[in-house]
Amino acid sequence: MKTVLMMYVTLFPVILAGAMNMAFCKMKVFQSIAFPLDNGKTLRDGKRLFGDNKTYKGLLGYVAFALFSCVVWGLVCRFCKFEHLNFFYVNYQNNVFYNAFIGVLLGLAYSLFELPNSFLKRRVDIVPGKTASGFKKVFFVFLDQADSIFGCVLVLRIFYRYSFLFYICYVLLGAATHILVNVILYLCKLRKNMF
Repeated sequence: MKTVLMMYVTLFPVILAGAMNMAFCKMKVFQSIAFPLDNGKTLRDGKRLFGDNKTYKGLLGYVAFALFSCVVWGLVCRFCKFEHLNFFYVNYQNNVFYNAFIGVLLGLAYSLFELPNSFLKRRVDIVPGKTASGFKKVFFVFLDQADSIFGCVLVLRIFYRYSFLFYICYVLLGAATHILVNVILYLCKLRKNMF
């Protein structure tokens, strides 16, 4: 049970940054960078690389919010004396520069690990922001919730040694949590659809 608690304490800034970035992307500010990462390019099959929903605004916003969240969360962990529950502080000291670095890495991992999923969805004709039907729906609902977690837990591996089983369990817990967070964001009208 302590390991699960540590998993949540460690990646709480990712959840917080995700919620802040979702709200940020809905706002009309910084529209000058709200253009697609793929710049509208298509492959020979005529399909987009990632689609309109993967934007520079989203990527830069996530990195900025992850940096901010990690710095603030590091201060909270120190103040509330639960640094021992954060895997990032097992081998390294909790300080602002370290937390900012972790935040940038987590923000990049979160954003970049979503891209292969978007690429794959464009190949099987799933419209950006929509879900598939049948077996594809189940597969992509899971992948939509797990893709960024794959990257964030890999970032942790740089700072904390863990087993492959730990990695898989962390991704599954992260995906389940992501589903719960999406339901909450949907109920708060920050998401158009639940999945």
